[in-house]
Amino acid sequence: MTTKQKAYFALAGTSILWGTTWVASRIAVQKAPGLQIAAIRQLIAGTLLVSFFLLRGQKIPSRKQFAWLLLMSLLMFVSSNGLATISVKYIPSGLSALIAALYPLCVVIIEMVFFKNNKITLFTILGLLLGIGGIAIVFYDNAFHAHPNGYGLGILTSVISMITWSIATVFIARKKMDMNPYNATGWEMLIGSIILISFIWISGDHIPLSNIQPEAWAAIAYLVTAGSVIAFAAFIYTMKHLPPAIAALYAYLNPIVAIIVGSIIVGEKLTLVILVGSLITLVGVYIVNQSLKKQRDYIQMDADAI
Repeated sequence: MTTKQKAYFALAGTSILWGTTWVASRIAVQKAPGLQIAAIRQLIAGTLLVSFFLLRGQKIPSRKQFAWLLLMSLLMFVSSNGLATISVKYIPSGLSALIAALYPLCVVIIEMVFFKNNKITLFTILGLLLGIGGIAIVFYDNAFHAHPNGYGLGILTSVISMITWSIATVFIARKKMDMNPYNATGWEMLIGSIILISFIWISGDHIPLSNIQPEAWAAIAYLVTAGSVIAFAAFIYTMKHLPPAIAALYAYLNPIVAIIVGSIIVGEKLTLVILVGSLITLVGVYIVNQSLKKQRDYIQMDADAI
């Protein structure tokens, strides 16, 4: 098998593993509070990543780096990951994954409203309309089915999770930190877990570890090993050996994997309307990403010309 073939295999693995983590989270949160599940996952995964990079000679973050890591941790792991984990207790994992995939659209809106620096083209508008329209189709189909208590809370937490991830993405794009991004992710997970543990301890929204059922522990083990270690390594390999545009395809495949696997393993409703709406949403997200890429390319060409 050639290096390129291995990279495509790694891309497929990343898409499948990260897609199935939504379903694993849904299984886990039926047996324990969502924030507790998120805290345990982040504590174990963050400890593994931080230990790995420390053993490879990476230094402990400076005070300035730690301040940045704290901010990113609050946005990406306390708020975004924590709320996303809560959401799958109340809504299908595929729907939560699809809402999370909308973050590029949210980034465009944030840049438009607060920074006035994105030239919006008809191509971008088309992508935004398709993304929003696809989600509307999915919601329309769901509107005619009975929902368990907390469905609205699940939608709300999922949307807020997507928004905070988008804000973090804007910050990261605008301020580069002199630190290995994968090492930084480990520290952000570790910091996030400490904050979450403190919060659930104070709020009392937790259960004794001994009361967490084996099924939930198995899901947590999968989230850590498959989601935070194996898929993480596969993603790095993909980024090294495939063009960025190809490596980024995992973001469009994750929700489809979550929708299909969720329907098979946990019996989440899957209809042709939901599938079509999901595909329309992902096409819209892809178009927006492509329009932004073209804008960045034009800006770089102008800079090179100067």
